[in-house]
Amino acid sequence: MATPKLSAKQQSQLAFLQLLPPRLQRLNSTVEQMSGGKVDESLVRGMIRVLDESKAHASQLGMNGLADACSQMASTARRGGGAQVKVRGLKDNLAYIRTQVDMATKKASIPEADHPPEAQP
Repeated sequence: MATPKLSAKQQSQLAFLQLLPPRLQRLNSTVEQMSGGKVDESLVRGMIRVLDESKAHASQLGMNGLADACSQMASTARRGGGAQVKVRGLKDNLAYIRTQVDMATKKASIPEADHPPEAQP
C-alpha cells in the first residue's frame, strides 16, 4: 500500500515553516535586548518588518492562525507605552507564534486524503 503524498500547498507550507526558526531567534533576540533597555530603534523596525513579511507569506499559504499571530505581535511592537509592559506582551506574542508554528507544521505534515472533501448542499 502506497503512502499518500503531500500536496503542493503542503509542501510550500513546510518550506516556509522551515525558514521560520532563524526569524524567531532574531525576534527573541530583539525582545531580550528590549527587556535589557539597550535596543536601537532600527532593530525594532527590523523586527516589525520581519513580522509583516511573515504575516504576508503565511496568509498567502493559507496559514491564517500564524498570520494573525504575526500581525498581533507587530501591532504590539508598534504601540507606545511602558517598555516593560510592551516587552511582556511581545514575549507572550512570541510564545503564541511558536505554538502556531508547531500546529501549522503538524497540519502540513499530515497527507491529505486522496479525494477532495464532498461539497455540502
